[in-house]
Amino acid sequence: MATKPVRGRASTHEGETVGKSPAVIPVIQEQATVRKRVVETGKVKISKQVREYEEIVDIPHVHEEVKVERMPVGEFVDTAPKVRTEGETTIIPVLEERYVVEKRLFLVEELHVRKDRIETHHPEKIRVLKEEVDVKRTAPGERARKGTPASRHG
Repeated sequence: MATKPVRGRASTHEGETVGKSPAVIPVIQEQATVRKRVVETGKVKISKQVREYEEIVDIPHVHEEVKVERMPVGEFVDTAPKVRTEGETTIIPVLEERYVVEKRLFLVEELHVRKDRIETHHPEKIRVLKEEVDVKRTAPGERARKGTPASRHG
């Protein structure tokens, strides 16, 4: 216990004062001490069992199907086309080499034709017919003479 001096007047009974000496009033303080102890209040028993049962579960299964369509083209190309995609369609060109036999005109030579006029002489004896006409004129009153031609035309 601790004591504290108090100043002032100490009173005894009904207003009596006893000297002027300090009065001692005891101040008491309690302290609590807390302790724990284990007390059994009951027991628990835990057991586990596995039960099996069937349940219908809808599990989605996704797979892809590939559809191949053959599209005939039938064209000669100079270079191989590349694989291309149009929308959701992938286009893969299929090529083959083919022999091509062509009938084409091939100019071997040219013939240049021109006319040159060449004149040559070959003397030959041939039989030729010629008609000659004798015309005789006489003056009026004259008689024609025999054997003298008046003019010849030929």
